[in-house]
Amino acid sequence: METIVITGMGAVTPLGIGVEAYWRNAAAGRSGISKITSFDASELAVQVAGEIKNLNPSDYMPKDLVRHSDSFMQYAFIAAKEAIEDSKIKINPKRTGIVMGTALNGITTIAHTQQSLSEASHKKVGPRFIPKILGNVAAANIAIAYGIQGPSVTVNTACASGGDAVSAASLMLNAGKADAILAVGAESVLCPIVIYSLSNAQMLSRNANPDMTPRPFDRNRDGFVIGEGGGALMLETLSSATRRGAKIYGVVAGCANTNDAYHVTAPERNGRGAAECMSLAIEEAGITPGDIDYINAHGTGTIQGDIAETIAIKTVFGDNVPAISSTKAATGHMMGAGGITELITCVKAIETGIIPPTINLTDPDPQCDLDFTPLKAAKREVNTAMSNAFGFGGQNSSVIIKRYDG
Repeated sequence: METIVITGMGAVTPLGIGVEAYWRNAAAGRSGISKITSFDASELAVQVAGEIKNLNPSDYMPKDLVRHSDSFMQYAFIAAKEAIEDSKIKINPKRTGIVMGTALNGITTIAHTQQSLSEASHKKVGPRFIPKILGNVAAANIAIAYGIQGPSVTVNTACASGGDAVSAASLMLNAGKADAILAVGAESVLCPIVIYSLSNAQMLSRNANPDMTPRPFDRNRDGFVIGEGGGALMLETLSSATRRGAKIYGVVAGCANTNDAYHVTAPERNGRGAAECMSLAIEEAGITPGDIDYINAHGTGTIQGDIAETIAIKTVFGDNVPAISSTKAATGHMMGAGGITELITCVKAIETGIIPPTINLTDPDPQCDLDFTPLKAAKREVNTAMSNAFGFGGQNSSVIIKRYDG
């Protein structure tokens, strides 16, 4: 098997645009949660979200493309642009590919278009409606801009989509389908119809104080907060990266994907599927649980989800549990984008020796009795890190990043 390495990173998050802004604010324990401003949410039970702020997409992409693309596509494009430029790669069209991960595609465009149609006429449905809602068009926009003609796959595994994009890209690189593959995750789902559904399912936090929600692993947590954004990783075979003298951020050492086969929305209470996923990733990496120095937990702030993940971690790691934190407390749940940005968190933890905190964790739940790095960052040597991403349908993704020793 080829060694798969990371040579470029890009991020669009509620904590900042660009990897360095994202990491600086995450490590400092700042929150990206605020009152919803993109539409009037005054009559909704949910008032806060992790919105993207201070972003003018036309600063990063052609204005015509901005007009003809959904927000999630714009976040994907901007993150991909940063990752490609960061990697300093010269695109070999037929040997470069893209794997895109997204959970709900262009659902905000669907919702807004239907509202316009209900209030007006068929003339409100533009000819670009279909391309704006398709998940794979996010990858197509990037491919067209950079002449990427290799494998192009879009993964839709709910909130595990970002992690699974990395897994799929790694499989294709090991199969010799390409020398470099851009793994991208992006999401933009902030609209009343999504909020109504998730709120009625008792998944969303109704805490109106943006400085105190979400609260992963806290006794007073009451659900997750919707986040939006994009993340991208340029993945290459080690031979490709070394041949061109690329900077290597880390090694994708192990990936796993499992299904709970239990329930569409609820995790199995004993965390069996998540534990199996983590164990398989560790096995693929050729390491032991004791070699993991940091886990970026899925940690959304739902009652049952946090308990199930805690049990799963205990099952895998026993008495030797590594440092853990959930950056979703700061960004909200970025769904398909989170699987990538949280892997970037792992890379930066390895690079800096900083474990970012789980903010808002002031009163730990006795059923979540592990050290989740509450409130303040911790200093610790990190050589190997794991990122978990779990989603509706019982989808589980675990990806392990190791320090590159060159």
